[in-house]
Amino acid sequence: MALATCLGGLAVCAFVVLWLYGRELCRMARWLRYHDAASNERLTTEMPGPGFTAMARAVNDALDAAAARQRQAAAEQRQFQSDLASLSHDIRTPLMGAKGYVSLAADEPDAARRAHYLQAAEARLGDMEGLLNSLFAYVQAVDAERELDLRPVAVLPVLADVLMGQYPAFEARGWEPEVRFENEAFTVEADPDALARICENLVGNALRHGTEAPVITQCGRTIMFANAVVDGAAIDPARLFERFYRADSTRTGAGAGLGLAVVASLAEALGATCAAEVQNGRFAIALTFPDVL
Repeated sequence: MALATCLGGLAVCAFVVLWLYGRELCRMARWLRYHDAASNERLTTEMPGPGFTAMARAVNDALDAAAARQRQAAAEQRQFQSDLASLSHDIRTPLMGAKGYVSLAADEPDAARRAHYLQAAEARLGDMEGLLNSLFAYVQAVDAERELDLRPVAVLPVLADVLMGQYPAFEARGWEPEVRFENEAFTVEADPDALARICENLVGNALRHGTEAPVITQCGRTIMFANAVVDGAAIDPARLFERFYRADSTRTGAGAGLGLAVVASLAEALGATCAAEVQNGRFAIALTFPDVL
């Protein structure tokens, strides 16, 4: 009889404990279901035991991580809106300039001056076209659904085509780019169009911001694009590949600040990495491709 009474007592105790545990789990479930995600309230425990403590800690860690991601997303959205506003200003400026020159040309009786105004308007429209092309190239580069045609591609012929296309710009400056490849047959796994775009943007960046002809070298799996710049201290290498970043904080220079963002995005899609540095007035970007498997 005593044994039966003891077992009965244990059963009652076990039932009570299980009931309390179940009630605590239900309370936690209700808290999670109706918890205000915008509040800083955190899950607490009303039952002793390492299991409940560990569960509450894990839930709170997950909530903290979600809140951090939300703050980061909000900050990125604010930055994106600011960048778009700046880009809109960059596009509007040459557009308004072109409209002004066209208006002047329409009222100008002198043929020579009228031609001058129309030429100036065409130059402004060319600037705007360049900005729009940069934006389109960036949208293409970051398109997650874009399919790349990966194949073995010799880099030097692609680079040579890009340099040949920029020959008039180099000739106008009196520059002759220097190309040094330790292996002229250097080949990478890449999409030919994406590789050409990377080279075009890096060469274009050197033409736009450099003070002398670029030096392009290949060593191992790395291609280095280097050139002298006017004010190396104004360049932040850590931000160079950010969308819309420009060392010219007044945004009076040419370009939309998307060229190197396109380079970084396409390089990542090809499995390559980009790194930038500024030393002794020289700016360099290193493009490193993965080893061939």
